[in-house]
Amino acid sequence: MVIDDSPECLVALEFAAKRAERSKGGLTLIFVVEPGDFQHWLGVEDIMRAEARDEAQEVLERFAAKARETSDIEPELVIREGKKAEEVRALIEEDEDIAVLVLGASESTEGPGPLVSSIAAKGSGGYPVPITIVPGNLSRQEIDAIT
Repeated sequence: MVIDDSPECLVALEFAAKRAERSKGGLTLIFVVEPGDFQHWLGVEDIMRAEARDEAQEVLERFAAKARETSDIEPELVIREGKKAEEVRALIEEDEDIAVLVLGASESTEGPGPLVSSIAAKGSGGYPVPITIVPGNLSRQEIDAIT
């Protein structure tokens, strides 16, 4: 599951954790640190990269704690640097245990979110696993019913 700090991500996390638990599977949480913010002098770039990775680790730990509250799953945490769609695809191709990609979709009038929009625009042909897009407005009862 792709992690960011959006409200819909929490809903998708609950879905993914419950689905993994009920299917006796695992849960991999990936946070991708996007490039572009590190185009400075080398020393400054290294500091900014380290700070971004620390922040990513904090976000992943927070989401992992939520997953543990929701299920008996101990998630695997992955941090990558690069373009989000490319890094997610690469992880799926490298890890044969990943069977489904779970994404949260925003309720915003601006669209479902950049990654969901990117996948929808390009089609899911670049992903070797099914993609589950979880609406950000699902209730816990609805998640329980469908997982």
